[in-house]
This record gives sequence, structure tokens and C-alpha cells, in this order.
Amino acid sequence: MTKIIQAVRGMKDILPDEAERWEAFESLVRDWLRGYGYRPMRMPLVEPTPLFKRAIGEVTDIVEKEMYTFGDAEESLTLRPEGTASCVRAVLEHNLLYDGPKRLWYMGPMFRRERPQKGRYRQFYQVGVEALGFAEPAMDAELILMGQRLWDDLDIHGVKLELNSLGSLEERARHRVDLVAYLEKHQDRLDEDSRRRLGSNPLRILDTKNPHMQELVEGAPRLTDYLGDASLAHFESVRQLLSDAGIPHRVNPRLVRGLDYYNRTVFEWVTDRLGAQGTICAGGRYDGLFEQLGGKPQPAAGFALGVERVLALWDEAQSAAFIESPDLYVVHDGEGAGRVAFSVAEELRDGGFAVQLHAGGGNFKAQMKRADGSGAKLALIVGEDEVRVDAVTVKPLRESRPQLRVARNELALHIADYLFGDEDEHDGNL
Repeated sequence: MTKIIQAVRGMKDILPDEAERWEAFESLVRDWLRGYGYRPMRMPLVEPTPLFKRAIGEVTDIVEKEMYTFGDAEESLTLRPEGTASCVRAVLEHNLLYDGPKRLWYMGPMFRRERPQKGRYRQFYQVGVEALGFAEPAMDAELILMGQRLWDDLDIHGVKLELNSLGSLEERARHRVDLVAYLEKHQDRLDEDSRRRLGSNPLRILDTKNPHMQELVEGAPRLTDYLGDASLAHFESVRQLLSDAGIPHRVNPRLVRGLDYYNRTVFEWVTDRLGAQGTICAGGRYDGLFEQLGGKPQPAAGFALGVERVLALWDEAQSAAFIESPDLYVVHDGEGAGRVAFSVAEELRDGGFAVQLHAGGGNFKAQMKRADGSGAKLALIVGEDEVRVDAVTVKPLRESRPQLRVARNELALHIADYLFGDEDEHDGNL
């Protein structure tokens, strides 16, 4: 027997029950972002490989180990591992900032060749939010406040905010000299990954998860001690705005993020409810990225949230209310009744109702069981008796009201009255 082909490891199917939760979440996200003035955009899944090498950094884990890169007849291409570089590339290519700053967002799959585990997939989904052309610390604070509003909208609790400042390129360079000197004195205590990063990206060593290196990292020079007046003032303004808004946060001097384009404010929303995958939303300021990609310098900040991780925190009882069901389920018995039921379903769809027409055969009892399982509020019954008098029997499925036979030309009005009218006007009937 031929073996069934399964999905690629680390890439999952989103089946109907879960997909409906996704759609409910996506709808809420659109409203949330519209409330802050963000407009949607969409970028290709595949980009030129040099885009990510230049933006993310050639010596980052993403570029060195995790990208899906392949060649075609003309160039090296990569499945996008993150969205910010693609968004900035598109903004530069189409000159979107010609008339001033922009608030943009996007949603879709990203790809990284990581070890699959709970909350981490090789094809994963992100919502990306980018504020382009805004230099004020108030924008950093607004992006962070947006996260808190989303957790409130989703009724997610226990998510904590961590914050740091990476300062400017010059400040990081001064810190790097002292950091490398410190780490070189203790090379015997560095793991293999840290030794490799020592000459290329030593700042990332501070973010190590190796428990045997925690004491060493705690004693390392702190970047915050190298910040100049401008960077400190920017960071303190962000913190003050967060305090004014009642958003508690912790300054984490080891928070450096995994992408080279960040500067000044960086932040993460973290939880202890997802095991090792504790970060559900992260971002910061990346004022130098436009210039890195060949454009004129522009201030910029943004964040990305992991859809799978956020959905994992979204309480099932809360989200169950968003599972979509049809308004009506049409059952039918007999060949002539089937044709009439088909027409009735289309007429009601024209009227704006969500209608599921029974398919797959079965007797009346079996069809009514399917109708009840669909979640529909009403079953519409079309049999030989109904066809003979050009009517449809309407049976409530979620309330103990009696069923009623309704003339076909009055059906839409009666259903609308039942679904959307005042219950007191029904007097026990439709």
C-alpha cells in the first residue's frame, strides 16, 4: 500500500475548527490596527537573499543557520524569515514615504529552519507593525501600548514587558571593545556557539540561554553604561510614557534581539506559559535600516507578534464564541425537494444569510443530526409536502420554540425577524 505523504516537518495544517479561530483573531487584529491608523500591505514570500544578509546581519543565527535559500536561473532567493526587511524594501522601491511618514502592517507566513517544538514552527505566522518616518520616543511607547491593548482585547493575562536600549552604533562600538576584552579573559568558560560569535557578533552572547554561562554574562560590561545623553533621554522618555499609561515593565540589560538592524529601544512581551518559547511579541527601533538597504536615512520602529503563540494563550472558552456557524441548515427529502432546497438556499444567500445545504445523503433523522451539529440556529425543512404548497418548514435548533411552515415568498422576512428581531414580538412563534 502506498504510504500517505505528510506535511513537511515543522509545517502544520490549520484545520477548520482552528482556522475559524484564526479568522476571528485576524478580524480582531484588523480592527485593533485600524484603531491606531495603520494601513495594510502585502509583500512577496520570496525575496533576493542579499536583502536579508544586509538587513539582518550575515553573522546572525537566522542568516547563518535558518534561512531557506535556493537558486534560480538568475539569482539567489530566500523564503522570507521575517517581515521588516521586506516591508522596508517595498517602501523604498515604491517611494511610499514621498509625502510623509507611514503606519503600515502586514500578516502572513515566515520561514526558518529551526528545531520544531511547542510554539515554534518552520513555517510560522506573524503580524508585523511598522511605523516609518517617526523619530519621537512617543512612537516607541505607542507601539508598546498597542501590545497591551491587544492583550486586553483578547483577555490574555500574565504577559510581562521587558525593555532595553541598544543606543547608537557608536555607543555599541565602544561597548563592544570592552565586552570582547572581558569575554576573551574568560574564553575557557564560553560554549562553542559563544566562541564563534566572539569575533563577529559578541553582543548576542549576552542573550545566551546556556545556564553554565549565566554568572559570566551577569558580570559583563552593560551597554546601558555606554549610552550618551541623547540615547538616555530617548529611553527615559519612553519609560516615562509607559509609566504614565500604567504599563509596568522591567529593564533587561541582556535584551539585545536577534537582528542586527535594531538601535535604541528594544522590547519583548514574554510569558512563562509557553515553555521555552516565552516571547510572543517583540520589536524596537531600527533607524539605520533604510540606509543599510540603499535609501535615505529614515527613523523607524515596529514589532512582530507570533500568531501561533498568541493563539496558544487565547483562552479556549473566550475564543469559542468566535467559531463561525451558518445561520441556516437546509435539509431535504426527495429528488424534487432537493432541487427546491437548492433554489431556496441560493435565494437566502442572496438575502445575506449564511446557509449550509445538506449534501451526502441520509434519512431525515441523520440530516437533522447534521443540522444540529452545524451550529445553525434554524433548520429549514424541504420535503414533498413543502414542495406541494410552495413553503418551507422552519425549525428552531437552539430554543424550545415550535416549528412553523412559512410560505416561500415570505421566508426571508420571517427568518430575519427571528434572527434579528425583538424576541418579545414572536409570541412563541417565528
